[in-house]
Amino acid sequence: MSNALIASADQLAERAARWARAPWLALDTEFVRVDTYYPKLCLIQVSDGVGADCVDILALPQPKSLLAVLDDPGIVSVLHAASQDNEILVQLNGRVPSPIFDSQIAATLLGIGDQIGYAALVEKRLGIAVDKSLARTDWSRRPLKENEIAYAADDVRHLAQMYPALREELQQRGRLAWLEEDCARMNDPEQYRTHPQDAWKRLKGMQRLSPQEQSIAAALAAWRESEAQKRDRPRKWILDDEPIYKIAQRAPQNLAQLEALKVLPPKTLERHGKSLVEVVAKALAARGPAVAPVEELTGAQTSQLKKLQAVAQDCAAKLGIPASYLVSRSDLAELLRNGEHADIALLQGWRREAAGEDLLKLVAA
Repeated sequence: MSNALIASADQLAERAARWARAPWLALDTEFVRVDTYYPKLCLIQVSDGVGADCVDILALPQPKSLLAVLDDPGIVSVLHAASQDNEILVQLNGRVPSPIFDSQIAATLLGIGDQIGYAALVEKRLGIAVDKSLARTDWSRRPLKENEIAYAADDVRHLAQMYPALREELQQRGRLAWLEEDCARMNDPEQYRTHPQDAWKRLKGMQRLSPQEQSIAAALAAWRESEAQKRDRPRKWILDDEPIYKIAQRAPQNLAQLEALKVLPPKTLERHGKSLVEVVAKALAARGPAVAPVEELTGAQTSQLKKLQAVAQDCAAKLGIPASYLVSRSDLAELLRNGEHADIALLQGWRREAAGEDLLKLVAA
């Protein structure tokens, strides 16, 4: 299989004409995200099983002929752990390729490994030890070396080799439709965008705060997200998580009180102190409800949850898949609270047939 660095529109158009005739394409991306909020896409690797090529996005920031191929619903896009690549493709194109075949999901459904990494899957399936020496390459540097191009191309070359057999095994076991269902859930571009009002969901430990403190923390997280997006800088370069908790708990009313907390570097205090005090004041005035309320189960529900978990684990063992992939603990708790009306994956598609109906009967009993 040949590989090349594609850096001209004419070269890309020629290659895309061949890709457009393929039933599937293996895809991967290389990017850098060291000092920016948004990932800086550098390469998109593509293989149709004949060649493995790297499209230079720095030379072709709008690779129209490639994007047209990715928008073709008749071509399956094969990726490994697709969510990260999808985030980048949404940034580039406003949408994700569809349909997708995620080889990590395929491996899970075949009992090969739970959230198995790409290198581990290649070694298990192809007996090839992936060279990790270039994993930290600065993909934004030009010109790229020949061994770097070959390294990037290998990602889709190996993926292209694995795909046909993975698909065939899923088909034989009657699980190809399961994968298609799970991959279809990744189609919505909105799940790869972070809106400032939802930024609090990234904070861990919100439930240890009071409702008022949660409201302030959520407002601070939203402010930080907006600043990070506007400045294209990492969130923690704007404001780290720990100061958010401290400020939320103490609710400083002015710059002097904020400074007295001693949780901000001097430059951050100078640059953003006034804005942070204003955010706190607005959150206090709004008196919003808790954004992450603690929904504790009753003693009876806790006992029933353990029974549900045991049944779910038994179902998963019979299927040869991880119990956590079949249903999460939080979804089982949601099932206990809302029964048939629970908006969870367990009550949809193959999961409902494999385990959902049985678990529903236990809840209703």
